[in-house]
Amino acid sequence: MSPLTTEYLAADRAGLARAAELLRQGQLVAFPTETVYGLGADARNGEAVAAIYAAKGRPSFNPLIAHVASAEAARRHVEWTAQAERLAAAFWPGPLTLVLPLREGHGISSLVTAGLDTLAVRVPALPTAQKLLTAFDGPVAAPSANPSGRISPTTADHVRNGLDGLIAAILDDGPCGVGVESTIVGLAGEPLLLRPGGVALDEIEAVLGTTLRHHEDGDPLTAPGQLLSHYAPDAPVRLNAETREGDEILLGFGRVECDLNLSAEGNLAEAAANLFAALHALNETGRPIAVSPIPERGLGAAINDRLRRAAAPRAT
Repeated sequence: MSPLTTEYLAADRAGLARAAELLRQGQLVAFPTETVYGLGADARNGEAVAAIYAAKGRPSFNPLIAHVASAEAARRHVEWTAQAERLAAAFWPGPLTLVLPLREGHGISSLVTAGLDTLAVRVPALPTAQKLLTAFDGPVAAPSANPSGRISPTTADHVRNGLDGLIAAILDDGPCGVGVESTIVGLAGEPLLLRPGGVALDEIEAVLGTTLRHHEDGDPLTAPGQLLSHYAPDAPVRLNAETREGDEILLGFGRVECDLNLSAEGNLAEAAANLFAALHALNETGRPIAVSPIPERGLGAAINDRLRRAAAPRAT
């Protein structure tokens, strides 16, 4: 890609108007949500969506999430169900993505769905994201705003470090509050947990009144974030570490002696919000990273999911 001059926009009226205009022009705009910063393009514009893949170096078989301003907007593109209505009423706007069958005349680029007959769709809660989607008045395809396979960005500086000169603009609204990506639930057949994330599984199951089967490694890719080696720092990552070994730097959780702590109080929400920023900071040291055990409950499931992907062997 030819180098671009990336604009840096404040999250005010002028910045939002400029970001919406760039999206209408088929340009890429990084914008904040409550989970992570997304790299946005008009989901109806195939060339714009292709530019996302080029900027990120993202595998073309990995689908993207379409962000919309409301459940009403989502229904323009997908076949709505009673289960979708219950989950949307409970968790939208918020960090929950629903995968539903495309409806006739949906208008979504096949690059967004990676050729599948379903669409992953979400209504983000952050007011700045809501204002941008309302100003743009259309679906915005937006994976995390980072080079593919690397640590997801929770600040505008993280986006700048990975994508400066590759995208048109970055809309800066400070750090993200949730810090891990959205939970993804498949509703094209039996309810299926495709990716743990910012909404805990037990809350979803309580709303649906059923237990969700989990996506397994042998299942086909149907949603973002299912590649095994993902969210990967440059250095090796060792999980469930009680102490450092050799030259390792220790990312802690709870009351442990460490170099950087996700949450000294053992608070999983705090740990989730700090996760990617911590990995970015430790990645800067160039040293191997060891990570304290994280409980496999609530948001801990999403944190451990990201950490396992960070520690997975790199694809060759």
